Parts: sequence; structure tokens; C-alpha cells
Amino acid sequence: MSVSLAPEAVLTVVAVVATAGAVNGIAGFGFAVVGTMALASVFDPAVAVVFMIVPILAVNLSLLAELSAEDLRSCGRRFTPLVLAAIVGTIVGMAVLDRLPEAPLRIGLGVVTLAFVASAQRFVSIPGVERAKAGCFVESTPAMAGVGAASGLLFGATNVGVQLVAYIRSCDLRHGLFVGVIALVFVGVNGLRVGAAAALGLYPDATVAVGSALAALPALVGVDIGRRLRGRLTERVRRAVVLGLLSVVGVRLLADGLRAI
Repeated sequence: MSVSLAPEAVLTVVAVVATAGAVNGIAGFGFAVVGTMALASVFDPAVAVVFMIVPILAVNLSLLAELSAEDLRSCGRRFTPLVLAAIVGTIVGMAVLDRLPEAPLRIGLGVVTLAFVASAQRFVSIPGVERAKAGCFVESTPAMAGVGAASGLLFGATNVGVQLVAYIRSCDLRHGLFVGVIALVFVGVNGLRVGAAAALGLYPDATVAVGSALAALPALVGVDIGRRLRGRLTERVRRAVVLGLLSVVGVRLLADGLRAI
């Protein structure tokens, strides 16, 4: 599918990735979910998923600054099974992406987004996370492999890394370290996704590939703004910003998908 980025479309993309970047800078996560779902409500969902790969990589590279050199080494070793399993699952999810029809994919993205909001509000539990926490399996290789593979499959097809975020949050890390570890995991996964997307032919044309690379710039500006705001906002406000945006986007995706059937 060929994509033409008219001036109004460019402005939409810049606004979306900058806002998603600010959300990520404030909360430590949410860039991929907010950015992908917002773009999927305007453009073809499969294109939105692929378009966001490079900006996601750039944003998480910038957030690695949250980790000291010692934290980077120790957390890298600690979460290696999670990263490796997530990479495998992600590649499988990406391979499936090109075969999914637009309307069901849009509905699926909407459902996943609203499920993320519900789980964050404790309305529902995320499969596997509570069991891992109850069994003290947070740092075990089997638990990381299982959560990583399942989460990677979802992430590869939708850019939603909800289970990865929830799993790492269950490790009771301080907020700055939590942000850095999230970035570490997604840098490892998305570093390979860039090449995998090209190899699988998921970029519909050069416009999307170049636009994706350029979109990293407003995304990084947004992250910097959000990082500066983070210390001035309470956890409650940070949570409300992320979940409020996702609720609006999730409802729109679901409604658009149902209308398209």
C-alpha cells in the first residue's frame, strides 16, 4: 500500500509522536501505545505499527540515560532472558502483521488498548503477571522466557508491550531505574525490528521508511519535555495522563473498526 504524506498528514504525525514522546517522558512508558494507536485511528493500522518502529527505538535509546553504567550492566544481565524471548516473539508477531485485515486489526488494537487501561486501573488482571509475582518468579529464566515470548508476539503485531511493562513494574524498581530498564528491553527488541521490517517487506514504500526515521526528531523533543515535567507531577497525575489518552484512542479505534465491518 502506497502512502502519501500530505502537509496535514505530516502535521498530524508530528503532533502524535511529540505528544506520545511527552507521555513517555512523564510516565516512563506509553510512547509505543499512544503513538501507534493514535496513528492507527487516522492511517492504516498495519502501516501505523511499522511507521512507529524507528521512533520507538530512538525514544528508548534516549531514555537509557536513566541508567548508570553499573545499572546498565547489572540489569542487562538480569533481564537477558526476557529480552531474547521478546525478540523471538516479536519477529513472529511481525510476520503475522501483514496478513491481518484492516477492520479486525483496528478492533483488536482498540480492545488491547482498553484492556491495558482496565488492567492499569486494576479492573482486570494481565494474564501471567500476577501468577509470576505470587510465585516469586520475577527473576527466573522460565518466567522471563514465557512472558517475553508472549509479550513479544503481541508487541510485534501491535506495538503494545503491556505485559513487558507490567512484568518489569512487578520487580519493584525505583521509578528512574524502571524507566531505564523499560528502555533497555525495548531498545534490544526494536533494534532488530528495524531490519526485520525491511526484510519482511512491511514498509509499503520509501515514504513510510523515510517518514518513520524523520519522526524520531519530534518524538525526542516530546520525551525531553516530558522528562522535564516528570518531577513536577505526582504519580496520580502521570497515570491519569497516560490512561486518559489511551481511553480516548481505544474507543475511537474500536468504533472505527466496527463501522468498517
